[in-house]
Amino acid sequence: MNIVIVNGSPRKEGRTGKLSAIISKKYNIKTIDLSELTLPVYNGQEDQNELANIKMLRAELENADAMIVATPEYHGGMSGALKNALDFLGSKHFKDKPVALMAVSGGGKGGINALNNMRIVLRALYANVLSKQLVIDPTDFIQGGIALAEESSYLVNGLIQELKIYTQLTKKLNEEWSASNY
Repeated sequence: MNIVIVNGSPRKEGRTGKLSAIISKKYNIKTIDLSELTLPVYNGQEDQNELANIKMLRAELENADAMIVATPEYHGGMSGALKNALDFLGSKHFKDKPVALMAVSGGGKGGINALNNMRIVLRALYANVLSKQLVIDPTDFIQGGIALAEESSYLVNGLIQELKIYTQLTKKLNEEWSASNY
């Protein structure tokens, strides 16, 4: 099962990147890290389609069976880096693929607007966004940010397991549908 996590934070040492690294290591999931991937501002011009980083981003997500999309909340929405990356993508990258959403907030009740913002954009890309979603606060990180507290780790594990179940079901249903239409 090819699951990809997208770290939607442009910050090299941000908590969203730390969360993505924790998940990537624990579950052996490939990461697309927007703090390292240089993308121009999307302008719809054809010449952008030939850029190596755009081709790589599109290929990785097109070949994924499922995705986790994580973002910090900036001014009540997802990061501009994540929105820009999503603008380079289309329905062929998301259609019939389960997507789990995670937001990393500064604490309190932050994160929910970023999750709702991602849900709206990903719905327009025909992603099958899971209803379960998570907000991770600064207090959820332990050991200097390289691990999650037990309760948070349990919640992340539940989200990953649900994503895997939906991915298996989606693949099975697509196979059955393909077989019945020939």
